[in-house]
Amino acid sequence: MTEYVTLKAADGHELSAYVARPEGEPIAGLVVVQEVFGINAHIRSVADGYAKDGFLAVAPALFDRIERGVELAYDGADLQRAMSFIPRLDTEKALADVSAAMEFAATATGKKVGVVGYCFGGTLAWLAATRLHPAAAVGYYGGRIGNYAGETPSAPVMLHFGKQDNHIPAEEVERVHAAHPEVEIYWYDAGHGFNCDARASYNKEAALVARERTLSFLMKHLA
Repeated sequence: MTEYVTLKAADGHELSAYVARPEGEPIAGLVVVQEVFGINAHIRSVADGYAKDGFLAVAPALFDRIERGVELAYDGADLQRAMSFIPRLDTEKALADVSAAMEFAATATGKKVGVVGYCFGGTLAWLAATRLHPAAAVGYYGGRIGNYAGETPSAPVMLHFGKQDNHIPAEEVERVHAAHPEVEIYWYDAGHGFNCDARASYNKEAALVARERTLSFLMKHLA
């Protein structure tokens, strides 16, 4: 079952969230953090997939602070519009919205809550692990993650990156690895956004392997 709910962040801001529920008792809660394209069909499909795996998946609409109902494609005018959101994003406020989604998932399930994020959401997944105390966090190709290498996660973390990702220098990821060798970091022969089947950079093999690793990791730490 899927639905949209309204969440309230600690600062009083109300935002929408897409919720995908499993058929039976949820294994745990899982916050799915969006790319810079909003809660679009791809992010909803990701949440739906984790619901089929048994998680109660919550995808908070982080752009609601700027503009509500944003759902963008990955090319043309939509791509340019997505890029226009980047300088307007406030990381602290986005984390407050992720925290609200975590609280919703915890209350709805009464169980542990993890975070998985993609692109912009991948960086937020790392910051959630260092600041918000989820039970586990997974980040896919989070940009500028090296800027936060000095922060220490309070939960197990897994990170996925593409070797052909022109947006994320390997040196950034190496800073994280050097500071936190316990973090599981995987590299794939793929580019940025390799998990998204709506992107030209989609790499089916890499996406499948990364998802298998992610699911195993989440089951280990959340179930």
